[in-house]
Amino acid sequence: MDTLHSRLGPLRRSGRHGGDALFKGLTAAFAVLIIALLADMAFEMARTSRLSLAHFGWQFIRSTNWDPVRDQFGALPFIYGTVVSSLLALVLAVPISLGASIWLSEFAPGWLKTPIAFLIELLAAVPSVVYGLWGIFVLCPLLRNVVEPLLGKMFGSLPLFQGARQGFGMLAGGIILAIMITPTITSVSREVMKAVPNVLREGSFALGATRAEVVRMAVLPFARSGLVGAVILGLGRALGETMAITMVIGNRSEISASLFSPSYTMASVIANEFTEATGDLYLAALAEIGLLLFAVTVALNIVARLLVWRVARSPV
Repeated sequence: MDTLHSRLGPLRRSGRHGGDALFKGLTAAFAVLIIALLADMAFEMARTSRLSLAHFGWQFIRSTNWDPVRDQFGALPFIYGTVVSSLLALVLAVPISLGASIWLSEFAPGWLKTPIAFLIELLAAVPSVVYGLWGIFVLCPLLRNVVEPLLGKMFGSLPLFQGARQGFGMLAGGIILAIMITPTITSVSREVMKAVPNVLREGSFALGATRAEVVRMAVLPFARSGLVGAVILGLGRALGETMAITMVIGNRSEISASLFSPSYTMASVIANEFTEATGDLYLAALAEIGLLLFAVTVALNIVARLLVWRVARSPV
């Protein structure tokens, strides 16, 4: 019997080691496949846009002229519309999202937490075209008839709130994006706060802190790296959104300081004009806009990782 065990032992070990090596190789292949897919996307967009890159160079990013009839293309209005609408969405969504996540994790009664959290997460599952239709039939008329006249009356001296009240424009696009990214930021922030050790809360209560002080001095400092990551995740969603904002932003290739004016985003111009791009230069210009959007998204994720790492390492 001892002899049999001594013979089977090396076989078992070799089989186990062989299985481990196979599993390690498969997981490594999956990781490499993702990187290869990312590289292939960048390569294909760069290859398709090479005519535009050669024809316009850096002027493509600086130019505001978008005239397919004369083969004159500039991406600056689309970059402006993408950045401003996304930042406006963050300004509107972050306070609401963080407030909702704090209430759900720290103040809401137990019987109410799960239903409210489920309803908030359900908003993230609504198709973007549904948000766009709601924006056309509800949001834009409300902005045109009520909100924009009120803002113009109260803050009309500021360039942000000047111009014609049309309903469709940058303000509508920012609001629709804010509604769409609120569930994402809220859900991630709530999970981050739930992961805060209870010993921090209990220690603060033992020192005589109120519940609000516990949140401010114990929960938020511990969870801030995760909260920053949640906000950046929402920003990434806002940058890449296409259908909903296309339906409400007005789709006009111009740069205006007014939030009431129509605008355009990089994703919107690709969705709207790709099927109309009959010329090679026109198609290459749209592909270059896609390449710019891809680069912005990748750069944003890199900055987000660095920011989360720095926040996590900084003292509380």
